[in-house]
Amino acid sequence: MSSTMRKDVIALMPARRGHFLLESGHHGDLWLDLELLCLNPESVRRFAARVAARLAPYAIDVVCGPLVEGAFVALMVASELGVPFSYAERFPNPKTDALFPVDYRIPRILRARVRDKRVAIVNDVINAGSAVRGTLSDLEACAARPVAIGTLLVLGSSASRIAADRGVALETLAALPNNIWTPAECPLCLRGVPLANGLGPDPIGEPTR
Repeated sequence: MSSTMRKDVIALMPARRGHFLLESGHHGDLWLDLELLCLNPESVRRFAARVAARLAPYAIDVVCGPLVEGAFVALMVASELGVPFSYAERFPNPKTDALFPVDYRIPRILRARVRDKRVAIVNDVINAGSAVRGTLSDLEACAARPVAIGTLLVLGSSASRIAADRGVALETLAALPNNIWTPAECPLCLRGVPLANGLGPDPIGEPTR
């Protein structure tokens, strides 16, 4: 991974520091405004082509991306590879108040289309890995065969652990160290720093990502 590539990928994603509650239930001190990622699609498309090139050796049959922004990148990658595209929808799980309280499910009409197919899960950024974990689990429930994870950017070590645990390859264009904590271990909570949502400094009580 070249330093230029890493800088170019990071430049796509406006970042802020603070105290944030992530979709996974973890706390973190970094927030990426990923809603802006595909504002100029051509800027992302050239990086999606690079992800596609890295996934090509895995003989991918289908590319699947978690909604929202991850699926936009996945669609570009599927187009580059010339294979079908699928996606996973996000559903809060009211049965758990632990970590990873969100499920991801392939729409009913697409489930048969991924069965027994070699699938690459493509996301925009992987941090704690909530979207990728959920998508992997539901693809397995569909009897698909996940073989690789592709992404523009990996933050921290969770993506590598997920890939190793599930026996799939991980291909990323850039990686950065990053801090996330369980709520009980969060040093920002211990210092009394209020949680903020992704839109501003207002304290919140619900996961935002």
